[in-house]
Amino acid sequence: QVQLVESGGDLVQPGGSLRLSCAASGFPLEHRAIGWFRQAPGKEREGVSCISMFDDSIYYTDSVKGRFTISRDNAKNTVYLQMNNLKPEDTAVYYCAADWAYHYCLSSEFASWGQGTQVTVSS
Repeated sequence: QVQLVESGGDLVQPGGSLRLSCAASGFPLEHRAIGWFRQAPGKEREGVSCISMFDDSIYYTDSVKGRFTISRDNAKNTVYLQMNNLKPEDTAVYYCAADWAYHYCLSSEFASWGQGTQVTVSS
């Protein structure tokens, strides 16, 4: 059974940092493209960062470039999203997703999803 579980969401002050984790079971994450998405209330789900199967293609949406970093630990079958200098507009439920490949880091390109983890940036 394919399963993705996100963790690491929390309430943090502006300028703070969080590291989100996406742990997989039922398949090796190293053989998948992985995406991090977020959805704020009343907004559409947005692609935050995506990484290709062989890590040769990494995408960041413009608003997080220079602040967020996606990485994977194949030994732990986990993908991370390091988020620094967080801003109130980063507040959202963050989801990880997996599939064979991606082209534009769109939610429609990914079939397997986790349940999400809440990130709230507020003073």
